[in-house]
Formats: sequence, C-alpha cells, structure tokens
Amino acid sequence: MSAFATESDFVLAASLVREAGALAFKMRQEGVTGTQKTSVSDVVTAADHAAERLVVDTLRQLRPEDGIVGEEGASHTGTSGRTWVIDPVDGTYNFLSGSTYWCSALALRTDTADTTDTADTQPADNVLLGAIFQPQEDKLWLGGPGRPATLNGAVLPALPDAGLDRLSAGTYLHPTWLQREEVAGPWKQAAQAAATIRMLGSGSCDLGSVATGALGAWFQHSCPEWDWLPGKAVVEAAGGTTAIAEVHGFRWHIAGPAAAVREIQRLLAGN
Repeated sequence: MSAFATESDFVLAASLVREAGALAFKMRQEGVTGTQKTSVSDVVTAADHAAERLVVDTLRQLRPEDGIVGEEGASHTGTSGRTWVIDPVDGTYNFLSGSTYWCSALALRTDTADTTDTADTQPADNVLLGAIFQPQEDKLWLGGPGRPATLNGAVLPALPDAGLDRLSAGTYLHPTWLQREEVAGPWKQAAQAAATIRMLGSGSCDLGSVATGALGAWFQHSCPEWDWLPGKAVVEAAGGTTAIAEVHGFRWHIAGPAAAVREIQRLLAGN
C-alpha cells in the first residue's frame, strides 16, 4: 500500500467537503434545529446527518474497498487498508448560532494502528490527506504527505518556527472541565504561556488557521480522530509539527511550529 494519497484522492476529498459543506449551509438557510448530545453546546442537526450520508454514499460508490468512519455513526470496514474519516459539520454549535466558523472536514488514513503517541515522541504518521472546507468563508485547505498544504489551490508558505510566548494559541476547554484539576491544571499551565488565547469552537477550522499562521499554535484534550486527522495532515503539510501527549490519563493533541509544540508538551506535563 502506498504511503501517499493519489491525486484523485485529493480531488475527491476536495469535492466531498465542498459538497457536504454546501448542503449543510443550504439546510441551515432553510432552517434546522439542533438536538443536544452531551451538553447544550454539544449538538447535532439534520444537516450533520445529511452531509455525512452524502459523503458516505459517494465513497461507497467511488471507493468501495476503503473503510469509512464518521462522527454521526457511519461505519464501514474496507479491504484496502485505508479508511476515510468524516466530520460532516465541525463546529455545530457555531453552525446553529449563525457563526461562519464551522466546516466540513475529511481525512484519509491507513488502518495501521498508531502505537507511538507519547508525550516525548512524534506520533506515527498514518494520515494520508486532510481536507477542510469552511463554506461561508469559501476556504478550502488540502494537504498530506508528499503534497504541500494549499488554501484554495495556493501553496501555503512553510510555517516559521516560534516560541509559544510569541503566538496566539487556539484551544478549547468545556466549562465543566474547569472543575477537574487533572485537566484544568495542565491546560492553565499551557494557556498562560501563550501571547493570547483563542477559543473559537471548531478544531478543524483552528488547525487550518494554524497552517496559514492566522493562529500560532493549538492544543486540546481528548480529540476524536475526525477532529484531529484532517487538520493534522494540513498542518504537517505546511511544515508544522504535531504531537500527542498523555497527561494524567488524558491525551492532548498539539499542533504548531516545532518550538511551540515542544513547549506546550513540557507545560502540559508540568515541567
């Protein structure tokens, strides 16, 4: 199996996130309501489900041997050793609230388990491509191993290295986690070292912004793969660094310039 996605994979991924995002936006304009999942800010809509179905139906037709996993429950075991990871609407609370800061995101990964995610090592790179589309801003990020990161087709310049004290840091911590010191403590250690903090509500939009330099770095705990892999691929393709650090039993996902990522790892660990 190739370590790289094909150009047709990238073309397909770009088309899928554009179509999913456009469908979700159209449904929002027509009026959608949300159903609460785990909290008032963790919601799902008919647009999430419809956009995921659109992506799944297309993949089952055009990539029948590939696996599929989606945030809203899509699951198909493939035979190719590759799996598409779908986030039909990332930032659903923003989506419902009328914000433009939401996206449709997609990743293609190999099925090889990632067994080297620790606080001290770079995780094994099993993601082949990432695609992120922010419909209302008309921003399409693509990237992956062997292919430079692009925004609307233009190659992004390589991210310059920088320390955390010079950078804004995108992050997210639900208010209920502030009561749990094993999470809030490490988060505060890292957050207070940044030049400023941004909590905008869409991890994939955040990671696309890291790839362009609009956000300096990013960290968040307990990310499912659909919130992590699309942006991870794009950030790495832009010359950035990603890592996963385990602290007090929680996995923190980190992205940005190499120096900032190392510093966030150290601060999360309490060093």
